[in-house]
Amino acid sequence: MPSIALVIEFDGTCFVGWQIQDNGRSVQEEIQRALTTLYKEEIKVTGSSRTDAGVHARGLVCSAKVPFIIPIERVPLACNALLPEDVAVIDAYEVKEDFNARFNSEGKRYIYRLMHGTVRHPLKSRYSHFVTGRLDVEAMKKAAPYFAGEHDFAAFCATGGSQSTTVRRLEKVEVRCDDSTGLIEIEVKGEAFLYNMVRIIAGTLLYVGQGKIAPEKIPEVIDSCDRERAGKTLPPEGLTLEEVYYDWDKYRI
Repeated sequence: MPSIALVIEFDGTCFVGWQIQDNGRSVQEEIQRALTTLYKEEIKVTGSSRTDAGVHARGLVCSAKVPFIIPIERVPLACNALLPEDVAVIDAYEVKEDFNARFNSEGKRYIYRLMHGTVRHPLKSRYSHFVTGRLDVEAMKKAAPYFAGEHDFAAFCATGGSQSTTVRRLEKVEVRCDDSTGLIEIEVKGEAFLYNMVRIIAGTLLYVGQGKIAPEKIPEVIDSCDRERAGKTLPPEGLTLEEVYYDWDKYRI
């Protein structure tokens, strides 16, 4: 059967996450419903990431077997006519039959957004976590690179994960701040991630900014493999899956 890959953007506020669950709306369910209507045959999709409830995505990728090929440039418009306002297909590719959005992923890029200031901004609260009080952003910037490389990230894994190892490699962790708006972005890029790993890294960097952890102590926190020594798990609304990486030259038709 022909195969397609879809790039999905969604506001995660009203979703229980990507994966179909019994307790509410899922992005996977909405995409499958649209594709099933479009192709007039039940379609199942495989997602690149199982995002948590409330987490957003700008570039989640899913793959599906379809009974026939619709001109690929028409697929986003056709799907979006069948999707609710908080999820959309922003791109589509015809791919080789063996492509799998989950197993062929070569890495992901996330951004956790903090809104720092003295008063809340309700129009920004869906996509960032509001923080009051003084933050030492320069200390956060200094601490961030310590996370890069291959480490045992057991201290940055929430209970409930199903991983066989807590060793992961991060290519990049960077903190940026827009002084004019108070927006702080924590960008994390890596091959694979543990359960709530990015939100805990963001929480740890927040602790650095609040003076609770010194920047130079980050290697000790990592080496300890002790969840109690890292920061708290920040709320989901600040997290966005920005991009998933593939060798598209290998898989696209």
